[in-house]
Amino acid sequence: MKSSFHPIADQNSRILILGSLPGDESIRRQEYYANPRNAFWKIISSVFEIRLPDGYGARLEFLKSKRIALWDVLREAERKGSLDSQIKKSVANDFDNFFLEHSSIEFVFFNGKKAQNAFNDLIHGKQTLRDGITYKYLPSTSPANSTMTYEEKLNHWMEILIM
Repeated sequence: MKSSFHPIADQNSRILILGSLPGDESIRRQEYYANPRNAFWKIISSVFEIRLPDGYGARLEFLKSKRIALWDVLREAERKGSLDSQIKKSVANDFDNFFLEHSSIEFVFFNGKKAQNAFNDLIHGKQTLRDGITYKYLPSTSPANSTMTYEEKLNHWMEILIM
């Protein structure tokens, strides 16, 4: 069994970016998007046209300054390796309480199809979600998503600016 991290969010968070479940490198380092081949931090840097600090804590503070929260759809699951396609026996995080505690969330962006599908399968209709939240799919920043170029992914991710 592999487990998610606690959410990175505060009372000012407006945007929630949801992954599926941390990969092995992220779990080893206890950091969201720790795999250097994952384009997440590079995309965030490009979206905001800023060189992100090298330290993980400083990067999280930058996200918070932009009112962005991070979390995963899955609290835990069985998975060999880091591929989303290997996820089995998954258990969802508690979004009822999360949205109660973070009532300023207006937008949820799914980092990839697995995150969106897991949310729809495990959460939607089974937990009471707050009205007024806009949900949107974005292409996965994972290196396993090789169907799009970095530029194509970035183009989609620019949407977080207009929200």
